[in-house]
Amino acid sequence: MNYALIITALNGFLVVMLGAFGAHALEAMLSQQQLETWDTAVQYHMFHTAALFGTALLSQHQSSGLLVRRATNLFLGGIMIFSGSLYALALTGISMLGMITPIGGVMFLGGWACLLYAAVKGEKHG
Repeated sequence: MNYALIITALNGFLVVMLGAFGAHALEAMLSQQQLETWDTAVQYHMFHTAALFGTALLSQHQSSGLLVRRATNLFLGGIMIFSGSLYALALTGISMLGMITPIGGVMFLGGWACLLYAAVKGEKHG
């Protein structure tokens, strides 16, 4: 069972559903600023679902190394915290939720840094 591929598929499903929900159901309910916040959440969710797909491919074609597994976990955590906090902020208007969003952004950066380091280092897998 490929953990990265499973979470990629789940996130792909969720991001399409949440994007459509924002475009159709929330359009009449939220302010323009709230819709922009929602759209930012969807964009970063989609970008990093694609990143998850990359880690899933790496883990299928190689014995998944520690750095690839860490990147997978950081991307997933980043989606949950970055996009999740923005989804909640858009729906509730509770501005304090925006204070945790950067934590998710740092997790995204950490995921990309893990992939970069794995590529430069030529990580041995297994």
